[in-house]
Amino acid sequence: MSLTRLAIFLTIVLTVSSAIHYYLWARLVRDVAWPLATHRGLTVLLISLAVLLPASFILMRVIPVSRAVLSPISWVLYTWMGLMFCLFVLLIPADFVRFVGWLIERFSGAPVDPARRLFLARLFGGAVGLGGLAMAGWGLYAVSRPVAIKRVDVAIADLPAAFAGFRIVQLSDIHVGPTIGKDFIEQLVASTNALQPDIVAITGDLVDGSVANLGKFLGPLRDLKTKHGVYFVTGNHEYFSGADEWIAHLRGLGVTVLRNERVTLERGGAAIDLAGIDDPTGPSFGRDHGPDLTRALAGRDPARPVILLAHQPKAIREAADHGVALQLSGHTHGGQIFPFNFLVKLQQPFVAGLHRLRDTMIYVSPGTGYWGPPMRVGAPAEITDITLRVA
Repeated sequence: MSLTRLAIFLTIVLTVSSAIHYYLWARLVRDVAWPLATHRGLTVLLISLAVLLPASFILMRVIPVSRAVLSPISWVLYTWMGLMFCLFVLLIPADFVRFVGWLIERFSGAPVDPARRLFLARLFGGAVGLGGLAMAGWGLYAVSRPVAIKRVDVAIADLPAAFAGFRIVQLSDIHVGPTIGKDFIEQLVASTNALQPDIVAITGDLVDGSVANLGKFLGPLRDLKTKHGVYFVTGNHEYFSGADEWIAHLRGLGVTVLRNERVTLERGGAAIDLAGIDDPTGPSFGRDHGPDLTRALAGRDPARPVILLAHQPKAIREAADHGVALQLSGHTHGGQIFPFNFLVKLQQPFVAGLHRLRDTMIYVSPGTGYWGPPMRVGAPAEITDITLRVA
């Protein structure tokens, strides 16, 4: 990433973080009129969090920090990030109600009642505070549970009869990093092996950090048991974390990394193609990186159905143009924390689940891990067990 793009990104992050923290302070501290000591304490706390949240993420990228130090700091800051978002989301409808009340008061000609305004500020502030804590608490609980198995049947036209019942376990957006480690990978491997898949497809964003810091946590991937292999495509976070090093490391674990290429899967005398493309983030990090579906499908037998692994769902448009039968993607996390899924929809054509674009099916995983806040609200994590059927 160029210095200019990095500077623009950091400016946006700092501006948004500062604005949200000020909004929370204005509604939950200033307007509520806490006693002076409480007011000062909460003000100092929010200012500190507003500074520490972006500063710590920047410093952790610049200064090497051991995971023993990084992990507890990250748990605190990421949990606050999630709670901050929950409070922000709940404040918006509360402010809308307050605004309607202000309009009625203004145009009715009734005198302004400061005591009534303070009562409403405290009422809404208390409701938002409790609601935000409940929402964040549920999100924390949701990610503490074992990842659920989601079973999906996908009917494919022209699928060879020998591939009826062919099973793909999709893992996506695991984000091994400061709050997700080796024990989580071990649990995923055990759950995946119990499904006895034909292949495992890991559709990007496996890691959030360097090979030097996190490589040892991915060792259990060696123990994945499949009939036809384990396949991986890069996500945007691999590029933030040193994609070339991770590609080499995963290959050393027995994982086949598909970089704008395809392989042939054979079963019962029949064959289908499995292709994979780089994430669109790639060109910003290296000239030889970036998606090239034309290259991946060059020279293929058009009679064979093609399954495409592409981290971002928006690859579906080009996939449909090339006659891909099924695309498997991730990236969106299903929004991770409601109602963020509506914002994701502005950037991706599909947020989660099974969809069709023309003659191409696409399954978008809501993710197997999480990014940032260790929370999921309205978008549960999943290990996706996909079974192919003849249309």
